[in-house]
Amino acid sequence: MKTALFDLDGTLIDSRLDIVQGINLTREDFNLPTLPVHHVAEHIGEGINFLIRGAIPEFSQTHMELLRARQRLNYLNHCLDHTCLYPGMEQTLRQLKAAGWSLGVVTNKPAPCIQPLLKGLGIEDCFDGTVGGEEIPQLKPDPAPLHLLAQRMGVKLDASDWMIGDHFTDMDAGRNAGIQTCFCRFGFGQLRASRYTISVDNASQIAAALLMPATHSGGHGSRV
Repeated sequence: MKTALFDLDGTLIDSRLDIVQGINLTREDFNLPTLPVHHVAEHIGEGINFLIRGAIPEFSQTHMELLRARQRLNYLNHCLDHTCLYPGMEQTLRQLKAAGWSLGVVTNKPAPCIQPLLKGLGIEDCFDGTVGGEEIPQLKPDPAPLHLLAQRMGVKLDASDWMIGDHFTDMDAGRNAGIQTCFCRFGFGQLRASRYTISVDNASQIAAALLMPATHSGGHGSRV
């Protein structure tokens, strides 16, 4: 069975506005001014600690535990206010499932946030397993979360499987796990110097690429 592991923020869903809203509500809890979307968004993708250190630096050294608790609460209360699936994503997921693929979600976002989002957006049934931040000590780009997800899904990752994401952490985690990588140009992550197998400009291209019988070349990467 072929396996595709998906990142969440910036890959399956456009969640920027709600993440920023959560951060700004937490900043307000500490009597701090709000920040613009772009300032917060550049800190998304590497876990809640990285997000807080970048977006609430004023208190992150002294009140990290309290900030984490407030951010989780504020975000969960508003995580579906503006968040939506990227166009064509649900169809892509259901195409892959119909073709016999096993699908999973692996994100650096705290694990309690995953199911409310998947359920609220109507795609919970597409996935055979999930792994979120803080379930194990390692975060992407370490391959450990990918291996834990594969274990939960009852699959063994090999070179025919895929990691799909919009951030350098996804591309590096996939490469570190020995699987192919698909970079989502439509997301809001940062590629930096990471390499990928292929890149796509929209969700429908993911299904087209993964279901394509041709063998993808690794290394420099190609655009679908």
